[in-house]
Amino acid sequence: MKILYRLLKQDPDTRDGAVTVTSALGIIVNVVIATVKVIIGALAGSIAIISEGVNNATDAFTSVLALLGAKLSRKRPDAKHPFGYGRIEYLTGLVIAGLILFSGIELLISSVQLVFEPQELGIDYVALIIIAVSAVIKFALGVYTIKTGKRVGSCSLVGVGKECRNDSFASAITIATAIVFIIFGLNIDAYAGIVTSAIIIKAGVEVLKETLAELLGRPGKKELAQQLYKVIRATDGVINAADLILHNYGPEAYSGSINVELDHEKSVGEVYAVLHDLQLRIMQEYHVTMVFGIYAVDNDHADSRAFREYIARFVRSHEHVLSYHAVYIDRKANRMYCDLTVDYDLKDWDGLRQEFVEYMALQYPDQEAMLTIETDFV
Repeated sequence: MKILYRLLKQDPDTRDGAVTVTSALGIIVNVVIATVKVIIGALAGSIAIISEGVNNATDAFTSVLALLGAKLSRKRPDAKHPFGYGRIEYLTGLVIAGLILFSGIELLISSVQLVFEPQELGIDYVALIIIAVSAVIKFALGVYTIKTGKRVGSCSLVGVGKECRNDSFASAITIATAIVFIIFGLNIDAYAGIVTSAIIIKAGVEVLKETLAELLGRPGKKELAQQLYKVIRATDGVINAADLILHNYGPEAYSGSINVELDHEKSVGEVYAVLHDLQLRIMQEYHVTMVFGIYAVDNDHADSRAFREYIARFVRSHEHVLSYHAVYIDRKANRMYCDLTVDYDLKDWDGLRQEFVEYMALQYPDQEAMLTIETDFV
């Protein structure tokens, strides 16, 4: 692999390098296997081996798609697409998922036809040996491609890897079918084809679901969110942070927003200095364009701290309430503000709201409780 990285002038530590080299490896392996099979098949006069070679040649096309998608996704933003072209890679993932599903459905149809119209099974020992060798190679390639795809977050690579792995499973079932025929004289080719098609269709559905999830919008990466929370909360001047939202515009393109709690006595100039520096650091280190909302928090007065602790006791006594933030007392209007973050298992939001209002009224009867209930977005 190091040789291939050097030949293609790619950096193994970057996502682009990993996708490019892994896709190129898939193209090379499939083309070599296809060429060998076609030549041997022609010399041996075996249609089965030639057909296997043609199948491997078409498999190389999915690696070409993955490579093409990765290249196009790196196009610079323009007036039509100000957030760039990162999602093109998801579209190529859809195409790959479609190809996997098509091959699985096609195999299912032909296998079902064989059940009702059985054909004599011919055994070509040379073909079986060639299929066995290529199955081992394709399995190794598939496992490596899936592993790399998951590591760099490429649904296209995962799809290509699953197709390679499916080919090796199909080859293994073909060999097992031949062995059963040789030993027991039973022709189970049609039923083996149905089993193989089920494996292929399942893989296609998995790739399709994964790719559609990215296109429709899924929570931001948990690891990235945790890193951002850690950096923001550790920033001098920031009391707390909440409500992080991450919008994905490609595997390495995010825009986001987050609310930060700051001392209510900070000037606009002081707040700007803190948040502007933080915004630049997040862009440079994590490639996230971050927008900040501000909660003014009073931590200077004893009654404010007691107010926060009173709310904290309520949070600790409710299993579905994860945290609280945006606590503020408007003494002129006799209002108190608070946001509660709850998990997705909580069904009765209105009941929680009523319970919170009654709880706050016990200690602060003169204050109107203004509660916002929300869930985590990442």
